[in-house]
Amino acid sequence: MKTIDRILHTIKREGAVTAKQLADDLSITTMGARQHLQSLEEDGILSFHDVKVKVGRPTRHWSLTKQGHSQFADRHSELTIQVMDAVEHIFGKEGLAKVAAEREAQTLSIYQKALSGFSGIEEKLYALVKLREREGYMAELEKTEQGFTLIENHCPICKAATRCPNLCQSELNVFQHLLGHDYQIVRQEHIIQGERRCTYLITKVK
Repeated sequence: MKTIDRILHTIKREGAVTAKQLADDLSITTMGARQHLQSLEEDGILSFHDVKVKVGRPTRHWSLTKQGHSQFADRHSELTIQVMDAVEHIFGKEGLAKVAAEREAQTLSIYQKALSGFSGIEEKLYALVKLREREGYMAELEKTEQGFTLIENHCPICKAATRCPNLCQSELNVFQHLLGHDYQIVRQEHIIQGERRCTYLITKVK
């Protein structure tokens, strides 16, 4: 993977970063990282904001612009929107809801088979992360004092989900079915609401 692509993937996963953080993560010089960042900023892919520190000059933090986020795949988005428009035009909103429900059922079936060999919650979640990672969600899992946080740094169906919010609810439904009633899942961050990623807090029901 080219250095620029590695930089973009790092910022996509981690959010705003400094040139030094990037240099350390990617094993390149700080000057080299800064040059790449400035070039991407000139192309409209990155923007920066300066954070004041107690001593010395402000620290510059770099993040993706809207154009930068668009560098990542949104699978067949335009075709998907056209198909959804056609379904709603012919069959109405109920027809579109049925399409979302069918996709949910198919996704749940596939995931259930993939997770059937895992028993503990942690094993299931790591297996789920691998599934979502393969589908382009840039997924990861964090263990916290409360339980677990499932993080998805990218949504490959973002435009479709914006057009049909039922798809987002379907994702929550699938996760809940997979983990069962012993666990509660709450979406805390949401890409289509303008946040940089989707996060789900997973806690054991008391």
